[in-house]
Amino acid sequence: MKPADSAMDEVIHQSTRLRIMTALQALRKDEWIEFVRLKALLGASDGNLGAHLETLSRAAYVEIDKQIAGKKPLTRIRSTSAGRAAYRQHVAQLRALLDM
Repeated sequence: MKPADSAMDEVIHQSTRLRIMTALQALRKDEWIEFVRLKALLGASDGNLGAHLETLSRAAYVEIDKQIAGKKPLTRIRSTSAGRAAYRQHVAQLRALLDM
């Protein structure tokens, strides 16, 4: 694919969201990661990570599951099939740019 064939996905292209999606790709399709673990991996603040996850969720790229575990809130995240496909497409576009 040539980079001119389609526009970059601006939802994924933003650096924090790209890092989120990259971390999620390391998981199995059905595997979840806890918010606190993802936050630690990325070195992000609660608010910053939450805002970017909301953007990815609105694009249907991630699924967010909120529960109460004991008396504590538990938020888990995983990539959707659409999110995985969009990520692969975005990486392919980046590789095509590098190969120009």
